Amino acid sequence: MLRQIWSVIEENQANVILGLCDAELVRRLLIQLDRKQTLTIEESGMVQTYLYSRTNLIRDLALARQA
Repeated sequence: MLRQIWSVIEENQANVILGLCDAELVRRLLIQLDRKQTLTIEESGMVQTYLYSRTNLIRDLALARQA
């Protein structure tokens, strides 16, 4: 599951990631992940919590990709 989450993150353009607020970013990533692998309610909640806890890292990696 973690590998799929980070794969979805990497598929997004850096400028898109950096242009969204945390809530929009997490919602977008959840939707994209759910399209690849249908998530249960419990999985969706866990992934959402994980993504919120990693938003700074996600943005840092997006910045590094832009450089």
